[in-house]
Amino acid sequence: MSGARASVGHPTVIADGGYRGTGLVIPHRREPGQAELPAWKEEHNASHRKVRARVEHVFARMKSWKILRDCRLKGDGVHHAMLGIARLRNLALTG
Repeated sequence: MSGARASVGHPTVIADGGYRGTGLVIPHRREPGQAELPAWKEEHNASHRKVRARVEHVFARMKSWKILRDCRLKGDGVHHAMLGIARLRNLALTG
């Protein structure tokens, strides 16, 4: 083993409201009849928005890459290729 998995630890996965009940980190929502969220929940949502915006920008940029546009892998091939690219990039960043 390379030790890469140990160096990454347990990553936090953020998602949107469509993933409720999955154990992923999603934004807080107001309960019915609640005027506004407590300050700490608003701060969490602001942080969540910033991180999610960065991730969405990365996905948008990847979609412009010719190598991925022209990729003809069948089934989950593109998905696995993208995961590999993302993991290699993350390893390069954590260096």
